[in-house]
Amino acid sequence: MRTRPFKDVIRNFTPAWFAAIMGTGSISLLFHAFPYGNETQPFIIFTLIFFFLNLTLFILFCAITTARYIMFPDIWGLMIRHPAQSLFTGTFPMGACTLLNIAVSLISEKYRLGGKSFLYAMWGLWWLDVAISILCCWGMVHIMETSQKHSLQSMTAVWLLPVVTLIVASSTGGVLSSVLQEYDPGYALFTQVASVFLVSIGLSLALMLLTIYIQRLIIIGVPQGVNVLSVFLPLGPTGQAGYSILLAGQFFKEALPLQHGGSAFMNDASTGNILCVICVCASFVLWALASMWIVFALLAVCDELRKTRIPFKVNSWGLIFPNGVYANLTIALGSTFDSPFFRIWGAIYAVFTLLLWSFVAINTVQVVYNRSIFEAPCLQELNLTEGSTDRKECSSPHGTVCSASNTGI
Repeated sequence: MRTRPFKDVIRNFTPAWFAAIMGTGSISLLFHAFPYGNETQPFIIFTLIFFFLNLTLFILFCAITTARYIMFPDIWGLMIRHPAQSLFTGTFPMGACTLLNIAVSLISEKYRLGGKSFLYAMWGLWWLDVAISILCCWGMVHIMETSQKHSLQSMTAVWLLPVVTLIVASSTGGVLSSVLQEYDPGYALFTQVASVFLVSIGLSLALMLLTIYIQRLIIIGVPQGVNVLSVFLPLGPTGQAGYSILLAGQFFKEALPLQHGGSAFMNDASTGNILCVICVCASFVLWALASMWIVFALLAVCDELRKTRIPFKVNSWGLIFPNGVYANLTIALGSTFDSPFFRIWGAIYAVFTLLLWSFVAINTVQVVYNRSIFEAPCLQELNLTEGSTDRKECSSPHGTVCSASNTGI
């Protein structure tokens, strides 16, 4: 295939690319949490390698995305109105959270880099991420209700992406609160309460959407082609919510009871332990739900593979993060229960996720080299011939609309 100009690559650089940030970030988290030898130097080195690779990709993707909407401002409106592409805007704050997790749990907590100032800077960035996550959740759901056309037949698990932003932000808040506890218990408690608020809303919306999604699978059938990979996305809200709730239970066990104030609930000696038990039980239930969705997902993919070959698209990156957070929750439950089963299963699934990342990354490098992977479905709505005689519309063999426009639209 003829190499496309870089300007066309920028024009077709969709928000879905930030799913690669989420996936790569989940691998660094798995190296950090791996149940065997995660404190050894090789695992720490690999954690940092994937962290800095992810940070580099995040900066690069942010630069390309900024250039896209500066060079082609009309694309923003088209993207927001598109019923599928717009939902991937949530991958931006979720990808940023994976960077904050390692920055806090490894760079700040373990190596004490930057001390209190660095930690508070990460805390400030987390609040910014929370604001963006809230905007993605409420804003995108509102746009779905008022400005887009959806149907049960066209539904995929991508509908979950805007609401999962709150869940992912809450888990990062749980990581932050445990480290903040050393410097300011008041800030730490406030951060954890805000995280519980976020995960409560995010999980509630996700479970509502999953109810509709199972109805879609039963009545309409499994999505076809590359969309079949979206059946793994339910692992995201269930796995990450379980991890966030588990962190909340661990925090409350350590932080409560309070030694000040007039609240009988917060000053009771048993409150922390009770909340911890409730959170652990809820996390296990969510782990079980995620395990159920893994079986459904594998069956769906196997059924599709028997019929046809699944094409490789940028959406394939959506496989990594859901599987990664499921492995992470399994490993965390292994530590909580001191269970060899959870540790071994978590380690096996973490290795599986790493192999999956390697497969997707290698294929991505190949198609990025010839630039055939850069496709923006929302651009098909553009009338490239309107109002200009020096523009033309063409369609690539992959269905991408390309332009020889001099107007920058």
